[in-house]
Amino acid sequence: MTSSPHSSSAALSRRAVIAAGGVLAATATLAGTAAAAPAGTVSTGGRKSGRKRLTNLAHLDFLTDRVAVTATAAHSSYRLDSDPRVGVIWVYADAVDGGGFRRVGGGPYDAATDTWGQGAYDSDDMTRAAVCYLREWQATGSRHSREQAYQQLRGVAYFQTLTGPSAGNGILWMQPDGSFNREPTPPDDPNPADSAVSYWTARTLWAYGEGYAAFRRHDAHFAKFLSDRVALTLTALERDVLVRYGKYQLIHGTKVPDWLIVDGADATSEAMLGLAAYVRADGPHARRAATALEKFARGVAEMADGTTTRWPFRAVLPWALSRSDWHAWGSQMSSALAAASSALKDRALLPAAVGDTAGFTAHLLTSTGPVNGLLPTPGDKVIIAYGVDARLQACVRVGEATRRPAISALGGLAAAWYFGANAAGTPVYDPQTGWTADGVAPDGTVNRNGGAESTIHGVLSMQVLDAHPELAALARAAAGNSRTDGLQVLEAESATLAGAARVFTPVSAWTGESLWSGSAVELGAGGTITFTLPASDQDRLVQPVIARTAGSDGRARASAGSRSLGTVDFGTGAQGTAPSPDELLPVELLGTVGGSARSVVFTGARGTGRVDALQVMPELATLTATGDGRQVWLISSKAPQSRTKQLTVQRSGRAWVCDKDGRTVRELRLKSGRNRLPVPAGGFLLVVT
Repeated sequence: MTSSPHSSSAALSRRAVIAAGGVLAATATLAGTAAAAPAGTVSTGGRKSGRKRLTNLAHLDFLTDRVAVTATAAHSSYRLDSDPRVGVIWVYADAVDGGGFRRVGGGPYDAATDTWGQGAYDSDDMTRAAVCYLREWQATGSRHSREQAYQQLRGVAYFQTLTGPSAGNGILWMQPDGSFNREPTPPDDPNPADSAVSYWTARTLWAYGEGYAAFRRHDAHFAKFLSDRVALTLTALERDVLVRYGKYQLIHGTKVPDWLIVDGADATSEAMLGLAAYVRADGPHARRAATALEKFARGVAEMADGTTTRWPFRAVLPWALSRSDWHAWGSQMSSALAAASSALKDRALLPAAVGDTAGFTAHLLTSTGPVNGLLPTPGDKVIIAYGVDARLQACVRVGEATRRPAISALGGLAAAWYFGANAAGTPVYDPQTGWTADGVAPDGTVNRNGGAESTIHGVLSMQVLDAHPELAALARAAAGNSRTDGLQVLEAESATLAGAARVFTPVSAWTGESLWSGSAVELGAGGTITFTLPASDQDRLVQPVIARTAGSDGRARASAGSRSLGTVDFGTGAQGTAPSPDELLPVELLGTVGGSARSVVFTGARGTGRVDALQVMPELATLTATGDGRQVWLISSKAPQSRTKQLTVQRSGRAWVCDKDGRTVRELRLKSGRNRLPVPAGGFLLVVT
């Protein structure tokens, strides 16, 4: 589960509140079951592994279990009559003093009834565990992984509702005795969990699709069962979601697709991964699945927005109801678009994915890394495996689909988080046990628990790195002494205020669709907000984050010294179905300010408006890292023309000069010492020595 009382910081809910020369040269083509411990016992983290592979399933195996269930008209599964015990997975694992982990459920525990407020097992994680085991089986031929995948898929199928108006949807939580908890504490959204299409509906389709593709040549009867469940899930999606295909919602004057699962491009993308696998495998319902995949893909592609210099900097946004909310966790949109492009033979789906990877990911890695939330300032700086894995998967899939290995390399840089490129400066994945930390806070605190979600996505990442050893080498090379120079946020309430400018403290930081970074400043006519800029050796983009409200005639003028940076309007289009009347957005100003500029001033021109913060970004943002005795640089450009970057390297290496879409336009050999290197406008430069 994404949110957890055991996580270092629960991922912010969108509703209320995730050899140097060979690194790229080698990427020419980059175009028996372990016994599960009973509840409450302590594991030492699983068996040790002497394998050279990074992937280790020991901790994931420790979280899995089997539970006996009873077939009913509404809930059944494959061959329950002969094998009533289906696979499940414990949702959380708490670290135990002295070492090891204890499997626990979600919510408060009642010892008298042996139940949890939420449950012990959840279908949300079972679906992804099934995918993890399926991919391991396909990669290695492991019989153990095949059996685990089979049992988890049987368990997932039991959670799916077969009858009534909710047919095709699914239950989320199950207690240790195999009984469902239909109305948990805290409640689900939707509640009951099968009353509408949900994240777990989407992930169920992901598991079924990859399951069918894997089993079709090995177990025809089970593959047919999975294909029938694909059809059942499609029925739910056609009934409750795709019935709105071609219709749009209006969010602060912007049209957004109304046919995304739970209004999410993120949830929809995980369903698309299953549909794409099923279509490529030519399942019995492939034509129907392809139709759904095409419709979903078009909706997800429409969530791409921004430019190199304008928010959200070419990202595919995850939530249709907010233009100012991006999160790393679950953002599999580019992976899904690349998979759909392949399955449907439609390359028109790739440009949005290219912008999200070559453009936005390069920006992200040189600023905050794959944090839980840009809302639109970095409102939740915790980083979890779910977010890191989403970036890695996206870059590799898009790099392969476009035959642009530099895009794949960005995924390798994201994966460095596992090996020490995090706020704690320590590895958070253990290849000897398969443990992945539940997250790293911005102050360097590591959540040493190892729940299902973190474990699953850590393993999924390692499977990619095992398949691409050159990316694993790059990740290790970028794992030490990692630092960035790409984004600074200056709070408005900390600026110098004069005249009609007063501090405004919102009742709640959460607006309903984004997050105030703290207090803000209400600016009236004649008032001024003066931001003091940090020193810099290059030109910078400065962008105020403001609250835009329908009907507002508020306006402010921006300036740096005697130079005008244009005006800022506090009005926007109609609220429409947006959750909040205010839309927090960074506003692009005219041009840049020089490195010698000491301040930026906003002067109220008419009406009133609220300013949350000022984002300051250098034209050339930099990620610098060392590891395994090597140096790595990623330079991301927001400049309108090509620029040069001077780097001093300690040993010879190579540089890849890439345009804004990740094409390698030049490949350079470097000598130790000082080098002047080109950085294309809006593109990026990768250097490894």
